[in-house]
Amino acid sequence: MNIERLTKTVRNVPDFPIPGIQFKDVTTLFKDANILKELSDGMYEMYKNKGITKVVGIESRGFIMGPLLAERLHAGFVPIRKPGKLPAATYEISYSKEYGTDSIQIHQDALNADDIVLLHDDLLATGGTMLAAVELIKLFHPKKIYVNFLIELEDLKGRELFSPDIEVESILKYDI
Repeated sequence: MNIERLTKTVRNVPDFPIPGIQFKDVTTLFKDANILKELSDGMYEMYKNKGITKVVGIESRGFIMGPLLAERLHAGFVPIRKPGKLPAATYEISYSKEYGTDSIQIHQDALNADDIVLLHDDLLATGGTMLAAVELIKLFHPKKIYVNFLIELEDLKGRELFSPDIEVESILKYDI
């Protein structure tokens, strides 16, 4: 992957969703077919030999690269969504994030103890959303959990929240 080209493609949106936040907009990575393929190829190379059986994507931008990667890895795709969006029985967890609190859910039959899970989202900032997602995944006692982000805001030190048994990777890294 050409990290410099990918980094330059990400759009910075000041004061979104609230004043003081410098939002990293990944939609600019997805609108160019060549860059989307480059991301897909690069992420596939990162995980092709890990035995991934399920890719779990967090609503909503995790629903873009997650299914693409799942298909390439011959794995299933599982969504983690906000409350009220999944139709069957769910597990739910609430958490704090950069600018408020939220909750996420996963279907109770989404995973099992034989799974090797790749958990994907677009951005690692303070880590609250992904840490909550990891806690949901741990309810299933999978063999292994990998965590992947398109972007990491290194100054916020979200990576430090994860236990050493969780392998955390990010494609692009920014100081804020």
